[in-house]
Amino acid sequence: MTGVSKNNIFLYSPKDKLIEKIPFNSSGFLTLGVEVELQIIDLKNLELTPCAQQTITAFADPDKLTQEIFQSMVEVRTAKCSTVSEVEKDLTHSLDRLQAVGNALGVSFSSTGCHPIAKYADRLVSDHDSYQELVDRNQWIARRLAICGLHVHIGMKSGDDCIRHINFLTKFLPHFLALSASSAFWQGVDTGLSTCRPTLFESMPTAGHPYTLTDWLHFERLVQTLKASHAIKDIKDLWWDIRPSPHFGTLEVRVCDGVATLSETLAIVAFIQLLCQLLGDVESLSTVQPEWIYRENKWRAMRYGLDADIVDEEGRNKPIREDISYWLLILEPYAESRGYMKYLSVIEDMLKRGNSSERQKAVFAATDSLNEVVKHNIREFKKRKPLYIN
Repeated sequence: MTGVSKNNIFLYSPKDKLIEKIPFNSSGFLTLGVEVELQIIDLKNLELTPCAQQTITAFADPDKLTQEIFQSMVEVRTAKCSTVSEVEKDLTHSLDRLQAVGNALGVSFSSTGCHPIAKYADRLVSDHDSYQELVDRNQWIARRLAICGLHVHIGMKSGDDCIRHINFLTKFLPHFLALSASSAFWQGVDTGLSTCRPTLFESMPTAGHPYTLTDWLHFERLVQTLKASHAIKDIKDLWWDIRPSPHFGTLEVRVCDGVATLSETLAIVAFIQLLCQLLGDVESLSTVQPEWIYRENKWRAMRYGLDADIVDEEGRNKPIREDISYWLLILEPYAESRGYMKYLSVIEDMLKRGNSSERQKAVFAATDSLNEVVKHNIREFKKRKPLYIN
């Protein structure tokens, strides 16, 4: 069979025509790179404000602060790091500088999945060819993407190693989403979801769950087919929840909402890296679940966040909090050896006290004001740790 889908697995034949090779530029196993998308908020009216270019110019480090799809967003990037402690130092330095820039411009920032009040129709698209092309192709769908996410790059040994880790981590995407959920309010409305961001992102034709792949050749064949059919121009057009990034030699976890605080960001990064380290030692863990389970569990995380029950192949339900605690216990020896227990303790606290969406809903319940929710998100971003009101 050539290019045939069977049980959600894209198949290829070794006898296919010559496949264009995609080099995987390994940069070391378990290295880290983190990208944090931010909203720029006018402190006078608490609305998003289109001053990304002024912010980037004043920050004066294009390797650390870059443009995003809308002029009211920027992205903070780390250098390649080996440990979460290095990520913490890198991001802390950038956020300190960014806050000084914001003070001078009369703006502040929030890293939640979306602004609770802002109207997407008011957003101005950045003057960059790739974003203009994205909007031209996807029109209204792309114009709604006034959302922020956390992207975590993990260094892989090879392309085959990358695919194996993606197959393993895919079952944890609901866990990452439930922990990071921070987009309960959208355009002034309580969506009833813990995170609405995936509902916007998944409307893109190449977004959502990745295709299940068997190895790197399989991925190369898929990319070639997608390019030949004009479904994509480049690998970067695959906006999957988790995807290979061969240029950097990484897998990239993209499912997370923008994480409200630095301490929670670091905790989730540590969780992801430790899971990859575990698979490096126990290769048998890399199994593939049926597509319906991935979809169902992601939906449950979107709807209920950390209150979700996830389902296994036998149809049995288990609280996602319990499953996260189970894996934290397994990862504890790795965390102790790396000095990561302080990061995992943040996740344990989240399991007890809730994620950002729960905190935002508590603020709204107490104040009946979404402006107060915006102020809360700004305060948390500045404090870099969760602020609970109960």
